[in-house]
Amino acid sequence: MEDNINISEQTEEQLSEILKIRRDKLAALKSQGKDPFEKVKFEREAIAAEIIDGFEAFEGKTVTIAGRLMSKRIMGKASFAHILDKTAKIQIYVRRDDIGEEEYIYFKQLDIGDIIGVSGEVFKTHAGEVSVRAAKIELLSKSMMPLPEKWHGLKDSDLRYRQRYVDLIVNPEVKDVFVARSKIIKLIREYLDEKGFMEVETPILQTHAGGASARPFITHHNTLDIDMYMRIALELHLKRLIVGGLEKVYEIGRVFRNEGISIKHNPEFTLMELYEAYTDYNGMMEITEGIFSYVAEKLFGTTKITYQGNEINLTPPWTKMTMNEAVKKYTGADFYTCKTDEEAVKLAKSIGVDSKAKTMGELLNEAFEQFVEEKLIQPTFIIDYPIEVSPLAKKKKDNPKITERFELFITAREMANAFSELNDPIDQRERFSEQAKRKAAGDEEAQLLDEDFVTALSYGMPPTGGLGIGIDRMVMLLTDCYSIRDVILFPTMKPIK
Repeated sequence: MEDNINISEQTEEQLSEILKIRRDKLAALKSQGKDPFEKVKFEREAIAAEIIDGFEAFEGKTVTIAGRLMSKRIMGKASFAHILDKTAKIQIYVRRDDIGEEEYIYFKQLDIGDIIGVSGEVFKTHAGEVSVRAAKIELLSKSMMPLPEKWHGLKDSDLRYRQRYVDLIVNPEVKDVFVARSKIIKLIREYLDEKGFMEVETPILQTHAGGASARPFITHHNTLDIDMYMRIALELHLKRLIVGGLEKVYEIGRVFRNEGISIKHNPEFTLMELYEAYTDYNGMMEITEGIFSYVAEKLFGTTKITYQGNEINLTPPWTKMTMNEAVKKYTGADFYTCKTDEEAVKLAKSIGVDSKAKTMGELLNEAFEQFVEEKLIQPTFIIDYPIEVSPLAKKKKDNPKITERFELFITAREMANAFSELNDPIDQRERFSEQAKRKAAGDEEAQLLDEDFVTALSYGMPPTGGLGIGIDRMVMLLTDCYSIRDVILFPTMKPIK
């Protein structure tokens, strides 16, 4: 039977037979005093990529490597195989005369998926492939489950997300995405650290779910006998630190929103939020452009990237439009000409807005989401949001119904959200009270009154700019991934019953 199989095409009986064969092999090894699971440490001297890339330095030298057995070709007295470590696959050449009859039989009984250690001399085959001529082979861990069939790999997306450990083994490009993700987060930190920001940590369990309009996950603290919430944002605690005088702070961490699952949404995701005293949302635009362009330049050597076949130019400065300007550009409707909410309702209906909203600000936002967002492919700042959908942003001086807020859109997806932060405790209390009325009326995403946060503002918070960037969507953009599940190692999945 083939070592590599297409698991989805195997009957339960066939799979059971494969598992029985592997268990029998393990039992035989244990009976010979060769239990592979007893090994506690193995000293490697090199990894595959550095041997392949630096062949001239390794040629003729003896190295010790380790990895997962991915292929095996038995050819009488000599065989070829490939092992995979975290960096690359490398070929090993195994001859009976080099390792002895008994060890050669031992090697032939190894299964695809087994983790082995190999010592031997580095050379190139006649075909020009960098290889290791095995002098010693050691089984370090026995694979009790077969890997997917070698030509088709693990393609079922649902199974890939559920068994990410297998996905990472058989689909090398998946590993590349998560290596890139790690680099992206490191580069964001590098950029912010150089700008004088301080990284901090704030509570995940909170007594108030605030900082965003979202439905929270609720849990219960047994000792305190109180309900608590998984945080939906990082904002309110970070702004408390601005009050405390830290002036430039940021956090990269998980947040949790009890919402639907889609190619753009996962109930838990990674968010970066930063706050800087003595600046506004214009300063946040500069930082946003700086983060994206800096990371792209470091990763690719250019600020022009390709996403799903479209060239995206991340070179600053980016396009900037007010929300009303954007809606007017793409629908022809100018909501600022409406003198009453009733006029706004009629205007919204005339362009086909599907909404039960009754205020000009909410309807403008609905028109934007329904008709404009999908058209924003190149980096675009949409600025000056209605106050109804921005309870934490500062009002515009010349129009109290509009706030100093922007969202960044790239590839028709929201990538960032920023405010000139509201620092008036009286105004903040009034807006929280309005949110509380909405929650009482059935809006599960409305924010609760956070009395301690209002108290913090009462001590005085300087003019402040705040910014949030969805790390997962940024990684999607920079790794050309279509679904958010492709950039989260373990996305939320419904259990299989």
